[in-house]
This record gives sequence, structure tokens and C-alpha cells, in this order.
Amino acid sequence: MPSSRFLFLNLGHSIDHLFMLMFPAVAALAATDLSASYGEVLSLATGSFIAFGVFSLPMGWLADRLSREFMMTVFFLGIGVAMIFTSFSTETWQIFGSLILVGMFAAIYHPVGLAMVSQGGGDIGRRLGVNGVWGNMGVAASALLVGVFADFAGWREAFLLAGVSSILVGCGWIQNIRKMVADTSANKKKSNAPALNWQRVLLIVAITTTIGGFIFNSMTVSLPKVLDDRLAVFAMGATEVGAIASLVYASAAFTQVLVGRAIDKYSIKPIFLALVAGQAITLYLAIMADGWLMVAIAVLVMVMVFGQIPINDTLIARYTPDAWRGRVYSIKYVLSFTVSAAAVPSIAWLYEGAGGFSTMFNLAAIAAFIITVTVTFMPGGKPSSDSLEPAE
Repeated sequence: MPSSRFLFLNLGHSIDHLFMLMFPAVAALAATDLSASYGEVLSLATGSFIAFGVFSLPMGWLADRLSREFMMTVFFLGIGVAMIFTSFSTETWQIFGSLILVGMFAAIYHPVGLAMVSQGGGDIGRRLGVNGVWGNMGVAASALLVGVFADFAGWREAFLLAGVSSILVGCGWIQNIRKMVADTSANKKKSNAPALNWQRVLLIVAITTTIGGFIFNSMTVSLPKVLDDRLAVFAMGATEVGAIASLVYASAAFTQVLVGRAIDKYSIKPIFLALVAGQAITLYLAIMADGWLMVAIAVLVMVMVFGQIPINDTLIARYTPDAWRGRVYSIKYVLSFTVSAAAVPSIAWLYEGAGGFSTMFNLAAIAAFIITVTVTFMPGGKPSSDSLEPAE
């Protein structure tokens, strides 16, 4: 894949996650501006997250029926305009509607962008791993960038600049794809035959995505509070605990690149088994861990959790023909985002009324064990080369 095209797709992944998390990050500032409570303003983002999941299916279908390049153009320009609308919204209903538009356009990226990253065969695992890190950096950047604007400008200015930046990136993307029309046409001849055992593999991906989504979201959402509780003896402030949590996320995120390179060279099954079995063990150890031991175990857990991400995406790329891929990715992310929405109230209930984080770790360890058993049914080796695309 040409480096310029890959760069735009990586930027798109960062933009996608950054823009989706910007309003929750500025909710406290917006509440003061709108003379409303924090809870009331934060709830305005609910429609955005629902649209983010629901619209994944039609966006993947449209990309497979029309053009992925066109849909990525719609993504960059559309989400930019939606962010600008949000910046100029003065009433709560206007913000609510603008954020739904943000979620709707954001839903384009995962089924379309990942299908494009996986095009062309070759080192698919490495590309998906690198792309995943860019998405994680968008998550990490949201609070930092918004904090800078909170100090020097305002939340509306942050949305305005973000929207304009996305439109400019979209203009660059249009110029890039115009130069690559010839290359795109040359790569149109691809096999539409699925790989052997594709049904079993996609069923395993569906199960591991759904159950693994609970583990992923439980850990990413709860980790700051988990560390706050388990490091209480050190009397750290919120900023220090938040910095430790950010370092855990950032250090673990790069596991995606290492795992991506590994699955390009070796069979996926043993690597997949090692990661999910490692999750089960480390999550069980986290039940009673305390202090800095908890930090070390948290790093190990997140290494295993982040490492699983490029595996599921690479399995889809290897076992489904290119013509189906956008729709298959869209189904995967609908499953994932549905679990994401359910994780937050589940964590609140487990913490307050069912034994605290120890219960959550216990359930997550059981979930990881179920995934491990599921992965044992996966075929070994690599899919038939007849179903794979030629390297670009």
C-alpha cells in the first residue's frame, strides 16, 4: 500500500476516535456555557454514540456497493462539517442534533477504513496494528487537546478548528485518490471466493469480538478508578493516577504493532491462544492485587487486550473476499459498539452493588477463559491463497 494513502487512512482513524470523545471531554466546560448541569450536557452525546454503532451497517454496505474512496471522502468532509455545526450550536437541541451527525459520519471509518487498510494482501497484520495505534492515540489526545483549548480559547473554538482540520485533510485525500485512479483500476481483479473454513472463522470472530468487547471496555473505562482504589495507600492525586493510567494505555497500545508483525510471519492460532489465555490468567491475578503490583498486572492485561485487536481484523481480511469485507467489518463493529454501550452501566452496577472491582475482574477472567476455549476450535495455518489478494 502506498505510504501516502496509508497515512491518510491512519489520520482518519485518529480523527474518528478523537472527534467522538471530544464532547464528553468538554462536557464540564459546555455545562457552564449553557447554564446546565454536567449530567444534562453529557447526555447530549448519547445520540452520537448510538449513531456511531447503528450506522456502521449501512455505511459498510454503501462502501461495498459504491466506492470506498468516495465514502472516505464523505467521512472527512462530513464529520468536519458536523463538528463546525456543533461549534456554532447555541441551544441544547442543536448540539444534540449536530452530535448525531458527528456519530453518523464517524460510523463510516471502521467498516470502510479498515477494509481499505487490509486491501492488497502482503503485511496485513502490521498495517492493521499500526492503524490501531493511530486510533488509540486519537483516544489519548482527546483530553489533552481539549485541555489546551480550555486554557487558551474555548470548547467551541476546539470544535471549529477540529472541523476545519478534517475538511483540509479531506481535500488532501481527494488529491491523493485522483493520483491513484490508475492503480485502483489495476487492482480491481480480485477473487470473490471465500477461504476454506470461512464460516467457522467468522463465527469465532463474532464470539471473541462480543465477549472480548466486554473485557476491553470494562478495562479501559474502569482502569483509572481501579488504580485510584488500589493505589490509595500512596495518597496520590487524581492527576497522578490519571497519568499512570495514560502510561498504561500508551505502552500497551504499541503491542498491536508487534502482534501485527508476528501474525504476518506465523500462524495466528497459537498467538491468539497465548493472548486470550494470558488475559484469563492476568485478570484472575488482578482480583487481589494491590499497589504497584496492580499497575504491573494492569500493563500485562492491557497488553493482552490491545494485542487481540489486530488479530480479529486480520482474520476478517484473510477469510473474506474483498467484495464482502466492508459489510463484515461493519457487523463486527456493531457487535463491538453494542457491548461498549452496555459496559458502562454494568461496571457501575458491579462496583456499587455486586462486590466492587474484584467481581468485575472475576467475570472478565471467566469471559477470557470462554474466548480461549472458542479459539481452540479455530483452524490452524493460513487460508488458501486462492482467496487472498495480491500484494500491492
